[in-house]
Amino acid sequence: MNITAILIAVAVVGGVGLFLGLFLGVAGILFKVEVDEKEEAVLGVLPGNNCGGCGYPGCSGLAAAIAKGEAAVNACPVGGEAVGKQVAEIMGVEAGESVRMTAFVKCAGTCEKTTQNYEYSGVQDCAMVKFVPDGGAKSCSHGCLGFGNCVKACPFGAISIQDGIAVVDKEKCKACSKCVAVCPKNLIELIPYDAKAVVACSSKDKGPVAMKACKSACIGCGLCVKVCPNEAITVTDFHAHIDQSKCTGCGACKEKCPKKAII
Repeated sequence: MNITAILIAVAVVGGVGLFLGLFLGVAGILFKVEVDEKEEAVLGVLPGNNCGGCGYPGCSGLAAAIAKGEAAVNACPVGGEAVGKQVAEIMGVEAGESVRMTAFVKCAGTCEKTTQNYEYSGVQDCAMVKFVPDGGAKSCSHGCLGFGNCVKACPFGAISIQDGIAVVDKEKCKACSKCVAVCPKNLIELIPYDAKAVVACSSKDKGPVAMKACKSACIGCGLCVKVCPNEAITVTDFHAHIDQSKCTGCGACKEKCPKKAII
């Protein structure tokens, strides 16, 4: 065994290791990315669901935006008021008032209230069914298709298909808006968690057509508008809409609605 060769090999390996160590150390100093301590602290209290409901690419994106002052401290819909207060404390500002929201499916067209125009046996996907004749087999072309794209999109298990339509469990819903984005019929919207009255219909057909399609369809009669003491309801395109900021939950519209479209 050549001792000299061994020593040379050890020296070369050691020298290379020393060089790489020094190189990496210098590179680490020169190319060091400064970490915003507040950003890291904010990220630490965010729930980590990365749902995108805040409008930013995941929790890290929101944390960076909050640290830069580009997003509100209570912008996380999943964390809600509790997380908003923690973030506000980190940022040294007031949290402000936070309104808990929940998703709502504007359709009550169950299998009992609607009929099937034909038997559909194709792909079980709402986005695909939208393009079949009449926008689906149901008699109401505006209603929920019931194939559960929203169910698949919800990361919190808050939506289920019941009797042919999507139903949101408001206790599980975090208002991340993923279901809103995937519904091809635009039937889902975010409303205040404590909303007292909502119109469970999206039909914009005239009364006779709407009634033929669904037993609980809004027919745009305007009776709810007349009885509302707070002017919280308007009718556009034969469809009633309730302004939640004005509604006090008196129940007058629900009692007056002839089709029980307001719940």
